[in-house]
Amino acid sequence: MLYCIMAGSTNKTVHDIFQTMEYGPTSTSTATAQAWLEHRSRALDLFIDGKFVRPADRQTRSVAGSSGETVCSTVCAVQEDVSLSASSAASGFKYWSVLTCHQRAKVLLSLVSGLQRHGQCLSELCDLSQCPSSPSTLVRLAQYYASWAQLRDTLMPDWTPWGVVEVVVSDDCSLYSLMLKVLPALAMGNTVVLIPGLGTSPSALLLAQLFVEAGLPAGVLNVVTGSNASLGASLAQDPNISYVTYSGNKQDGEMLCKATAGMGVPVSLSLSLGATCPFIIFESADIDSAVDGVIEIAFKKKKDCQWLLCVQEPVWDNVVARLKLRLGRMKCVALNTEAERGLVENAVHEAQEQGATLIQASPVPPSGALYPPTVLCGIAPSCSCVVTPPPGPLLPLLSFRSHSEGVTLGNHSPHGQAASLWTEDLTLALEAAKSLSVGCVWVNSHSVADPSLPVSGHKDSGTCTDGGKEGLFQFLRPSSSSCPVRRSSPASVDYSKFGTEASAAVIPNASDPSSVPSSYLQLVGGKQCKAVSGSSMSVLAPDGAVLAYCPDGGRKDVRNAVEAAIKVQPGWMKKSPAARAQSLYSLAEGLEQRKREVTASLRSQTGLSLEEAEKEVELSIARLCDWAARCDKERGGALLLPQSGSAFSFPEALGVVGIVLPDSSPLLSLVSLLGASVAMGNAVVMVPSQKYPLPALEFIQVLHSSDLPGGLVNIITGRNQLTQALANHSVIKSIWYWGSHEGCQYLQYTCSSPLKTLWLHSQERENWTSPHPSVLEEIWRQAVQWKSVWIPTA
Repeated sequence: MLYCIMAGSTNKTVHDIFQTMEYGPTSTSTATAQAWLEHRSRALDLFIDGKFVRPADRQTRSVAGSSGETVCSTVCAVQEDVSLSASSAASGFKYWSVLTCHQRAKVLLSLVSGLQRHGQCLSELCDLSQCPSSPSTLVRLAQYYASWAQLRDTLMPDWTPWGVVEVVVSDDCSLYSLMLKVLPALAMGNTVVLIPGLGTSPSALLLAQLFVEAGLPAGVLNVVTGSNASLGASLAQDPNISYVTYSGNKQDGEMLCKATAGMGVPVSLSLSLGATCPFIIFESADIDSAVDGVIEIAFKKKKDCQWLLCVQEPVWDNVVARLKLRLGRMKCVALNTEAERGLVENAVHEAQEQGATLIQASPVPPSGALYPPTVLCGIAPSCSCVVTPPPGPLLPLLSFRSHSEGVTLGNHSPHGQAASLWTEDLTLALEAAKSLSVGCVWVNSHSVADPSLPVSGHKDSGTCTDGGKEGLFQFLRPSSSSCPVRRSSPASVDYSKFGTEASAAVIPNASDPSSVPSSYLQLVGGKQCKAVSGSSMSVLAPDGAVLAYCPDGGRKDVRNAVEAAIKVQPGWMKKSPAARAQSLYSLAEGLEQRKREVTASLRSQTGLSLEEAEKEVELSIARLCDWAARCDKERGGALLLPQSGSAFSFPEALGVVGIVLPDSSPLLSLVSLLGASVAMGNAVVMVPSQKYPLPALEFIQVLHSSDLPGGLVNIITGRNQLTQALANHSVIKSIWYWGSHEGCQYLQYTCSSPLKTLWLHSQERENWTSPHPSVLEEIWRQAVQWKSVWIPTA
């Protein structure tokens, strides 16, 4: 590592610098950014319809610098401004969406030139507003998505943009995270209404000006600044908004989900801020490099995530000794407020009470918003500063014995953003990377970011994928299908009582024993059984007569099904794709053997003709074979990056998926969704159509004759109480729902905590009998989450 003697430090020799290992001074000039702010009178306007506007009688909000000085002010938009921006974006979409891919790509390439010309101004402005960002990373971002804009119709011909996309960013989010949403949305043909956080507002408005210089048509990008988190919900109410995506902290993301519930607009979350990420040092690591890496990222003044240091016991003493040496040469870190210092001191005090010892860079200052870099050694994994660490220069240090224990510690956090592994054993690195429940793994490195790396939010880190081709699909929908949820006003739903209504009484009404309807059983944990409550509900024929009885399942049935699913799902996921394919082929063969019985059940339940029922069964057999064939075809691959090193991405199973099935094509829709889930290694808890449950219950016999592990597929019949139970179960990772508007609203409101990926449909418009290939691809993409692994070579 080379160190240059900068101006102002000529009294130090190279030997002195190597002894202290300190960095030379950097340029702190902000003249270019200050000139831009002065040109705008340090009062930044809204950006609507391709120009800066300042409506009269608006409140303003001050953007503070690192030392508390006012950098500039931004306008606090009101409902009138929000409506104007949405209307402008809707008008811009009519023009932007019909441009050729080449025309859109030219605009983004022109933005690249603008970023290169004005990179210094942008960098200085980010530093002034305390959201530092590298212009080179933004240039790479724009170049990458300009190429995707050029290739959209060639490589994704069957997909269409949503329309007007609302991008919301929290106050403490970085400019890179903001542009990771805006640029792909524009590249895919959407228009954007951006609500930046306070710190990113100046940079976002400068970028809007650069877009104008690049030739972006009026209305395609609008920037609306505000004073509170409710601005995003106000904008989502506008009927022109088709999709909402949020990037930032978990608290504001939950508020946005709850506030937009029932509006009929999909919401995706990227919750990277505040996450706890493991930094794992195995005994085979280069200890010096590992300690250098953790020092670089753990004690920054502003960081997107908190780090948890996990060290294998044989090298514990070496790591601690090197940490003491490095910390002894570090200065105190400035906190945002003195209140933050209080949180840090309380966390340190709690850790000491639980037996932790401290390694501190220097004594704690008596007052002020400063605190020395601190390592908490020997801390318990259950300590609050490990689970929910406070902001500040704290680094919890835990030990582990075996490799598997290290991975378990890494998965201890409720977040799943990223992890850094340090080992010279490549086999160990790859095995650990695959076992960690995170979206990105850096091997012998950290904080490598590139837009070609697809990263999915695991656990509490989000519900969508950003980066790579995979991240583009959040801004697209299949061309052959309509929007899955219709726009509407929120219904009056009592969330505390949803799913608690009493079931209709089932009374005997047949005097002839031969006319008593049949009773069916549900499938839980590989066994056919009644509902735990013992209740049943009537299944009606098309003429209204009681056709059969089926169990009226509830919360305890869901609990038993999930317990069975989580036992068998890890083993199923570890099976080879070829083994999973063979099991699906055997399931298709079983359905072929019971074709007559299933066809009869389908006819009696739905009133279809014999020809129509037989066609649906044949299509169901073919659909299972389709998913079996795709088991080993849908793989990730190596990524070509501008940096030295190797990276690859691959899809992973979600875990346990809850599926509430539609009324249309009750058998075909079941096997279409079940096949995609199981093919990718998931376990499922399925709720058949309330109107037509018998085909699903008849399909249980097919499952029994297959070689699928018991508990992998669970089928429970019932009503809204099952939707309520799925939403509130912490193990369920994703819910696919076809049902009422009230059910969609309940899930949007409830599934923000615990966080679940939602795929909601409030209208029956799917053509299950002859779906477009893009529809099947959408189902598959709903069944996976993506992980990227970065391995440096130099």
